[in-house]
Amino acid sequence: MDRRTLMTGMLGTAAAALWTAPDAFALGLPKDKIKRIRYYKTPTDAAGRPNIHQPTFNQSTNIVTIETESGLIGIGEGGEPSTMEQCAGLLIGEDPFRIEHLWQTMERAYFYPAGREKTHSLGALDVALWDLKGKTLGVPVWQLLGGKSRDYVECYATSYPTPKGGTLEDAARACIAEGFRAYRTGVRENATFDRFRAVEQTIEDCQLIRKGVGKDGAWAIDFHGTMDPQDAVTLATALEPLRPFFCEDLIRGENIEIYKTLRPRLRVPIAVGEIYGVKWEMSPLIEQNLIDFARCTVPNVGGITEYMKIAALCETHYCGMIPHFTGPIGETALVHCLTATSVIALMEMTSAGRQPWPYLPQAYDFHNGKLWPNDRPGLGVTLDTSKLQQVGDWTEHYAPIQINKRPDGSYTNW
Repeated sequence: MDRRTLMTGMLGTAAAALWTAPDAFALGLPKDKIKRIRYYKTPTDAAGRPNIHQPTFNQSTNIVTIETESGLIGIGEGGEPSTMEQCAGLLIGEDPFRIEHLWQTMERAYFYPAGREKTHSLGALDVALWDLKGKTLGVPVWQLLGGKSRDYVECYATSYPTPKGGTLEDAARACIAEGFRAYRTGVRENATFDRFRAVEQTIEDCQLIRKGVGKDGAWAIDFHGTMDPQDAVTLATALEPLRPFFCEDLIRGENIEIYKTLRPRLRVPIAVGEIYGVKWEMSPLIEQNLIDFARCTVPNVGGITEYMKIAALCETHYCGMIPHFTGPIGETALVHCLTATSVIALMEMTSAGRQPWPYLPQAYDFHNGKLWPNDRPGLGVTLDTSKLQQVGDWTEHYAPIQINKRPDGSYTNW
């Protein structure tokens, strides 16, 4: 061995001895800690109902903000005060850029896994963490998730307004003309539900809609869990010649095993998942190819972190994604998620995209019946808290039980 080789080897050994694993600072992020989390009640829920009793808080549009010691602020949406307080207490004093680690902590630090309601609060905070990280680096969230896989996200319209004096056929025609990919309808419902009449009326409605969207347009239908299996099969079979884009929630959703029975009896595309939470709830439907489209959404699944894991599952099993509309910030977050994946995607837009959000000067970018990724840092959302009622403010760390970690620092259960 010559002198040069010996010296090179010695220097390499010395460098190895001095090397330390890169921390957030080494990756261009400042060292920072979460200082304060505030929670605000919005005037309405996602459906526009007054936010008095929060009748469907799985569609909560309440706002959460995460503030760091350096003054950075991330914005999220969802949840309700009691479960938000549990999750928020776990984050105070933590590094805001360790998003996956914080997700695991919020999901598992009370030992019992989060239920769907708590997952909604967890998801709101997760969205805020991604917003904060994007703002810190000066890039949109979709860039952090892998960059653009599409230029825009196609939309279908829910509750598209029927022209004055017009018919369902007129509404469907106007919807497609506005640039939407599809018009969505629902099963005819009344407080007294006549199952036979509902099937007949819904078929008649769908025939008009199919005519209205024309050969280049599409339509879809939400069964909304209203029907029992035998009637759902009857209706879906009758609608098959009308080529629906998807048939959603054919029956009530408690027992996903029923789709093993329904799937072989149907040829229409099936969309399910609006009511479900984390990936473990959706995975049997996706992995066993019992559905064609996953309807799970943000923040309901646990935010952006969990949604991207479900997206990977969908890509693996050739399942499309048609997320439910839960609120304007959730909708914005979904644009970032779906921009960064190439699975078949279609997003829901309510009220033809015309519903105002007075407390959000900027939210999603919607025009020509489509949602467009923006280049603004983070989610690209701006918030006016003067139009909101503050209902929570947390500045102290709280963990009810010991937080355990493996030797490598990763989270493990207590």
